[in-house]
Amino acid sequence: MDFALSDEEQAFQAAVRKFGDKVLRPHERRIDSEGRIPDEVLAEMARLGLLAMPVPTEYGGMGASAVLTELAAEEIGRGDSSMATAVFFLLEAGWGWVMGRYGTEEARREVLPPVCAGKAFLGIGTTEPTGGSDLGAMRTNSRRDGDGFVVRGEKAFLSGVEEAKRLGGGHLTLTRAEGGSGYNFLYIPTNSPGISTQKFENMGRMGISTGALTYDRVRVPERYLIGAEGRGFDRAMEGFSVARTFVSAACIGAAERALETGMAYIKQRTAFGRPLGKFEGIQFELVDLYAQVEAVKWQCRRAAWLLDTYPLRGDPSHRSEVDRAVASVKLTAPPIAFEAVKRVMMWFGAAGYTKDVGLELGLRGIMSYMVGAEGGLNIMRIILGRELLGKEFVPYK
Repeated sequence: MDFALSDEEQAFQAAVRKFGDKVLRPHERRIDSEGRIPDEVLAEMARLGLLAMPVPTEYGGMGASAVLTELAAEEIGRGDSSMATAVFFLLEAGWGWVMGRYGTEEARREVLPPVCAGKAFLGIGTTEPTGGSDLGAMRTNSRRDGDGFVVRGEKAFLSGVEEAKRLGGGHLTLTRAEGGSGYNFLYIPTNSPGISTQKFENMGRMGISTGALTYDRVRVPERYLIGAEGRGFDRAMEGFSVARTFVSAACIGAAERALETGMAYIKQRTAFGRPLGKFEGIQFELVDLYAQVEAVKWQCRRAAWLLDTYPLRGDPSHRSEVDRAVASVKLTAPPIAFEAVKRVMMWFGAAGYTKDVGLELGLRGIMSYMVGAEGGLNIMRIILGRELLGKEFVPYK
């Protein structure tokens, strides 16, 4: 792995940082208070090619590498530290990656161009009210019916429910194939007949909705099947590996911005006759946080490089290496970012607790990636334990 970015990658990163500084930062409080990403922001993201970046060019994407997409995720997390825009970005990128590889030709040409243009939403639906990370307890089922499927069940805690209704689009939805023949992974448009929606109120990431979808005998055409019938579980897990890498990158961007905000403050804020930065208690804390963020950033960059280098459906040893790298960075990046934001808030004292400083946006947003989004921290520990000790040591059947 070459640690140096190419001239093209550096230019791209600079362009996305400029977008973050000029477009996202001025809108992030509005995104949080109004509960949606403004249409003009999505239009600018589409113009820059930032939506569903890995999608092949023939379907409207950039055909971007995982490394280039990871760079963009960092900058978007830095620009809108609430994580709302980052969530929209990484969902389109991660699940656009899967649709672009395993969707039927007809579905790719129908679904992906509007997603890349910011005129439709693409998300993921696996979690259910009775089982979050326990996919073995899944109740949503799909029954083969002629030239398609009939889906019944419920998914909960999905991102983008309202966006899919407003913009159009839907979710790649994991279902249990009727008859015990594995899992079917289906693209299901949210405005399909038989679907009802519910919106939840989160504590953070207010600019993108969270909710539930109920499927009451929803007909899904066969062209919306992702990968082979009965083999959807593997395709969903591949998507999670990609999305978790971009989640981690967005957390890194938010952490770096928090540290930059904190460094500027402790250089100029004085107490007891000297700048706060001269107090070892704060200076050493800054150094420790910087070292941790820097370490996890390169861990994340390596995970993206592995995604580009080793196809997830290839050599089992390569798949294991990818799984270890992705689970490691998803386990470490959100807590490190959360700690960085929390500590900088404390440097500001009472001011850090106000919305004027803006650090609370990151604290609320990053928390979602610790409690469950794209896999909770303990799930990452289970994955790592399985890869380090073997499947016989997985603590569940």
